[in-house]
Amino acid sequence: MKPALATATALLAVTLLAGCTEGSGSSDASSAGGAAEVAPGDPGAAPGAPGAVDPERQVVTTASASLSVDDPSDAAQQVSELVETAGGRVDERTEQAASDDDGGEADLLVRVPADALTGVLADLEDVGEVDTVSVSRSDVTASAVDLDARISALRTSVDRLQGLLAGAATTEALLSAERSLSERQEQLESLLAQRSQLADQVELSTLSVHLEPVGVTPPGGPDGFLDALGTGWRSLVTALGALVVVLGVVLPWALVAGAMAAVVLVPLRRYRRRASVAGAAPTS
Repeated sequence: MKPALATATALLAVTLLAGCTEGSGSSDASSAGGAAEVAPGDPGAAPGAPGAVDPERQVVTTASASLSVDDPSDAAQQVSELVETAGGRVDERTEQAASDDDGGEADLLVRVPADALTGVLADLEDVGEVDTVSVSRSDVTASAVDLDARISALRTSVDRLQGLLAGAATTEALLSAERSLSERQEQLESLLAQRSQLADQVELSTLSVHLEPVGVTPPGGPDGFLDALGTGWRSLVTALGALVVVLGVVLPWALVAGAMAAVVLVPLRRYRRRASVAGAAPTS
């Protein structure tokens, strides 16, 4: 009877502990959420209470920029160096080679420290002509507070289950405590991963940069006469530059072809001239 009674007692203790842990996690999350909603100057907040101090704001910033440059490949390298100098990193970099129809493009997805994003956007003017810039911010303070509260509750639950596991009197109680502990540890690891990802998004802003050659007409077309004139002039300069490149490629082949033609045609003309003179002599 004693072993059975001990097993039943241990199982009941594990069940009650799990229920208490979930309740404490919910109450901690509720209290943390309430603390985030109370302003520092709220008369209803007691001095020294958690709600009397507003937590640090957690903001995720996302930005995008489009630039017109002379060479998208060189500009992509300049943007990469600019981001790395600011303490950021390049997550993605895609370049499209130039063809007969277009001058190629480049796209970058970079991560920049949140406090350095404004400076990086300003420095993009040194890379090329900035066509468009977009910045959006999202406040995730409530999500961060909720995750912190749930992580704290789960850590307390894990500590209690580890203590219960060490004092288990029977095999059944030991296995039950191990299952509960494994579930709590998996939940804790998942929440820690979510919190780490959120912290990374807050610390490093995401910036998308699109680079296209100068002279490319925007999707909506020119807005007016001056815009159309500028687009036409840039297109003319681009076309002349392409023509010079083509002439540079063709010129060596033209010189070689002219030399070969001279080597073949000069002896042939001399032969025909001699033949015509020899045929005219008997007739005379």
